[in-house]
Amino acid sequence: MPTPSLPAAAGDLTAELLGAPEWTDQMVTAAGIPMHDIPFLTVGGGIGSFVMLDYLRVYGVPGSKMRVVSNIGHPWQTYEFLTRSSQIPRPERIRSDSSSRPDNLWGFPSYALEETWRDKTLRHLWQVLTEPILDDYWTPRAGTVFTGLEREAKRIGYWDMLVKGQVRMVRRRARGGYFTVVTPPEGASATKRVVFRSRFVHLAVGYPGLRFLPDLQEFRQTYGDYQRVVNAYEPHEHVYEFLKTRPGTVVIRGGGIVASRVLQRLFDDRERLNLSTQVVHIFRTFVTGPHGRNAWNRRKGGDGWAYQGFNYPKSVWGGQLKAQMRRLEGEDRARKYKEMGGTNTPRRRRWQEQMREGRAGGYYHAVQGVVEKVEPGADGRLVSHVRSNDGTIRQPVADYVIDCTGLEADIAEHRVFDDLLRHGGAYRNPVGRLEVERHFEVKGTASGDGALYASGSATLGGYFPGVDTFLGLQIAAQEIADDLARRGFCRRMGPLRSTAQWLKWAFNSPV
Repeated sequence: MPTPSLPAAAGDLTAELLGAPEWTDQMVTAAGIPMHDIPFLTVGGGIGSFVMLDYLRVYGVPGSKMRVVSNIGHPWQTYEFLTRSSQIPRPERIRSDSSSRPDNLWGFPSYALEETWRDKTLRHLWQVLTEPILDDYWTPRAGTVFTGLEREAKRIGYWDMLVKGQVRMVRRRARGGYFTVVTPPEGASATKRVVFRSRFVHLAVGYPGLRFLPDLQEFRQTYGDYQRVVNAYEPHEHVYEFLKTRPGTVVIRGGGIVASRVLQRLFDDRERLNLSTQVVHIFRTFVTGPHGRNAWNRRKGGDGWAYQGFNYPKSVWGGQLKAQMRRLEGEDRARKYKEMGGTNTPRRRRWQEQMREGRAGGYYHAVQGVVEKVEPGADGRLVSHVRSNDGTIRQPVADYVIDCTGLEADIAEHRVFDDLLRHGGAYRNPVGRLEVERHFEVKGTASGDGALYASGSATLGGYFPGVDTFLGLQIAAQEIADDLARRGFCRRMGPLRSTAQWLKWAFNSPV
């Protein structure tokens, strides 16, 4: 019997659905949108979603009860794109602790032990034992991380849980739980939308978008030039290829880990290929030495940079500072974030030496100031108008400008978060991101016996600071898994089950 054809408007969001903060099953059915029941749904498909599914699989939840909706094919895809664009290919080392393993919730064996075994050398263990006094902080290669993630994804059956599509919104269900609206890939469904009906939903969509400095965004829009003014997180290999063909000048903006990586790439190419590249490095805030409000926790700095081994002090992940943050509310919490925050980068001996050589050789110029505008000069090159603290104007001329100021954008730029703020009961925390409970349930979004959780960068400003790190994603996943166990969705994790599951991990056996 042929399937009756749907009306033209069927299978899509209606005005009634768009305007209602809470939906009934009948409303969705009337719109002609097919519904699929799944108890737990995670949205995003990046490392945050992967870690959440990994924890729940280890806790004993079968894969048939969970799905992940994503527009990417594997969990590390976006992260690898960003690291590669920001000059950290697979052989290079990322900024992460040895024991922070998103593929291994126990953290043992650490990345340092794994690379020691693989490389047949004790050099990695010696560095871990002597960091940061005698050596730099040890960090894993990007390739080591991605290989481990792939192994664990296969072990837990990640791709059996993957649903390809773009999430449009999450709305509360009248009888409890949530409806998640998904736009499937073209040709994958007879309707424009499909809906997942779930008791629990987890959001881990990463950064809402790239954050461009206003003057650089204005330049790109005014002149339509997206090749010479670039963001470090965009593919920009053409900059380095150009510099291999002729002498040139690059302006770097920003003082964080990405700026240090771009700078090291420029120095490495200069040394290896005997180039004549000039670098002008503009710092908005120029750090000249140790700084901070309290004498006991002053951050090291110098030559424009603020130095810190990792994104946050280590006590954030399990010490005194973590306990203190869990007690703070409102402005007190925002004040503590401001005290801990600020752009910083690890102090690594190699590029420190390169900067010294660059200053002595006259090809690395660090300046402090605020860039008021960037415009084409008479010769077509880029002129940056930089106002220093004393009011003087510098006008460095360059062939390229690389914006290394970060990924952070307002959460409302992501349509799912924007819809939650407008219709889902969610609201902002003291630093402007999603306000979440200590167990990462999004405040104001409860629906019957269901719960909506979030982890990652969107929750920065909550009771736990280190959310946008490997270990931070793991801590959030453990808090959520424990809360789900309290709600009866999964079993609690005890020592016997934990030991048995670690042995399965070690022998790469299915969960």
